[in-house]
Amino acid sequence: MSNAYFQFKQFTVRHDQCAMKVGTDGVLLGAWAPFRQPATILDIGTGSGLIALMLAQRYPQATLTAIDIDASAIAQATANVASSPFQSRISVLHTSLQQLASLSLAASQPAAGTLTPQQAAPFSAIACNPPFFENSLLASDPSRCTARHATELTLDELVASAARLLQPDGQFAVVIPTDSFERLRRLCFVAGLSLETACHVQTTPRKTPKRTLACFHKGASEAPDIATLLLTVDGLRSPAYAALTADFYL
Repeated sequence: MSNAYFQFKQFTVRHDQCAMKVGTDGVLLGAWAPFRQPATILDIGTGSGLIALMLAQRYPQATLTAIDIDASAIAQATANVASSPFQSRISVLHTSLQQLASLSLAASQPAAGTLTPQQAAPFSAIACNPPFFENSLLASDPSRCTARHATELTLDELVASAARLLQPDGQFAVVIPTDSFERLRRLCFVAGLSLETACHVQTTPRKTPKRTLACFHKGASEAPDIATLLLTVDGLRSPAYAALTADFYL
């Protein structure tokens, strides 16, 4: 997407100043995440703020915290949130997930400009479009490298931190390469997170899934629901993809 912004039905996302642009993975997660009317939502690695804005639209009762370690992304997300109808419900914070997870709820009054215990309180739901690549050639742009590669946040750290930050029976939704899905599932199981539902994403009928949407929750679970979503048929959005994104795409 070469434009400096992407126009959705209820908000605009500018992405010219951050490494990762508005893309299908983020839109899919924002539209799909099957949360149960959460009161609080954490968006990890918010980038332009896309997923936080989509979840704010879908869950009007929720307050959201969007975090990122990249200063340019934080500036862009802050501006996008400020120009949206949801600005009163979304806080954008320049912090790492590890810092957020390590903050004690019993901490004394922090210094000005640091996180408060309330901001690190357990969340009803957590969403993340994580850095995918753990063993591949690094991007030359440092910001894009951080956004795309697991140099600052490994899958193990993501799962452990999410488990720590979730309320009892809270939900954790991610979009991940399909070939990493089983590893993610094992890590979540060890951390006490059970798979609720997963959706393997095919771009066309002839291609195998390259991405998987997955939602876990804290605690035991019955057999998960596993589905497949086809994105395009004969070059057009499939009926299922069109229905999923109908509230967002113009």
